[in-house]
Amino acid sequence: MQILRIDSATTGDQSVTRRLTDELTRHFREKHPDAKVVERDLVADPLPHIDPITTKAIRTAPETHEEAVAAAYPDERAVLDEFLASDVVIVGAPMYNFSIPSQLKAWLDRLGVPGVTFRYSEAGPEGLAGGRKVVVASARGGAYSNEDMAENQESLLATMFGFLGVDDLSFVRVEKTGFGPEAIEEGFAAAKAEIAKL
Repeated sequence: MQILRIDSATTGDQSVTRRLTDELTRHFREKHPDAKVVERDLVADPLPHIDPITTKAIRTAPETHEEAVAAAYPDERAVLDEFLASDVVIVGAPMYNFSIPSQLKAWLDRLGVPGVTFRYSEAGPEGLAGGRKVVVASARGGAYSNEDMAENQESLLATMFGFLGVDDLSFVRVEKTGFGPEAIEEGFAAAKAEIAKL
């Protein structure tokens, strides 16, 4: 059993999503006391954005892709291997400018690997990375619905993980973080109640 925790908020101790990922990690550790916990802080240890060489490796034919990436980019492969080895993935994803932080997008870019986490068939795309639980710790300064044109954070993550075949996806959120401490604490209390149900 492995639990993977991903943090991407740049606000340190002030981060609501880091509080949520703390709470989620505690919750799943209590449920699975023997689980290995792997933590990746994308702010303290950022991943470079995809470059032409990485793109070339990603576009290698599916049957040779894994070997190409492992040989050319062992650190890239380590990011993917962490995800694939994990039974529970906790993703701290604040809304920055109506989307996710760029450092979190750089992490997601390493998960979308043709022939490894998805493939195309005559029936269309097929996700190959199911069989794990993904929980997104979301924080947003205002209140949004997923139908809102300005909401490109949770909808992006739902699309990406769905594309990869993840069908056990949950969002735990605190909204209205821009409304002050009282709104944050109210939102956090509601989020803790949601976490207890997971």
